[in-house]
Amino acid sequence: MMTSATETSIPIIHDSRRAYSVAEKVADAAVHILGLVGAIAAGSILLTLALTHTAPEAFPSLLIYVATLIVVLGVSLAYNLYPASRMKHYLARLDQAAIFLFIAGSYTPFLAILGGTPTGTVMMSLVWGASLVGVALKLIVPQRFGRIAIALYLAIGWSGVLVFQSLGQALPASTLWLLLAGGMTYSAGIVFHLWEKLRFQNALWHVFVVAGASLHLWAVIDCMVIARL
Repeated sequence: MMTSATETSIPIIHDSRRAYSVAEKVADAAVHILGLVGAIAAGSILLTLALTHTAPEAFPSLLIYVATLIVVLGVSLAYNLYPASRMKHYLARLDQAAIFLFIAGSYTPFLAILGGTPTGTVMMSLVWGASLVGVALKLIVPQRFGRIAIALYLAIGWSGVLVFQSLGQALPASTLWLLLAGGMTYSAGIVFHLWEKLRFQNALWHVFVVAGASLHLWAVIDCMVIARL
């Protein structure tokens, strides 16, 4: 069968991962679905309470955060469940690009608390600038970026230590501990992401992702709702 010039010009991302068993796919899907349902439910409660009671001024930043959380989990679910095909390669690009958006989205509510301070403005610009560069690289030249992206994910994710003192003065102590716990959970999960020969490796990696996201979601709820009641 002949293919069009457009189809043949599309670069295909090489997927070196081993084939997963049915049990591994089911476990991975279960982790994703639980995380996505939890994110939608908790995110809706967060947005409703913040808008109507505790933090209406923070609603735009919270909306960005919840939207990027739902997008990253939804795209990851679609990519990991979709059968091998050209569409899966498109989803791979979106999956990896969405991670950058989610990292920036996760920072947004906390940096917004710093208001128009030079520290908050500079940090917000750096986080979103670096994340958008990562998105562009993943969408345009994904085959040339490879695992270097993991280092960039970690660098942006832990860049908050640069403004830790400012955040420490603006956030409740419980929020800071939840943020640190979430960051450590994400980082620990990378071990399973790279341990490709381990059975249920992908599901375990996503367990850490969902756990880290849950800790950060609770940090946002703690800061924007619980601490303001």
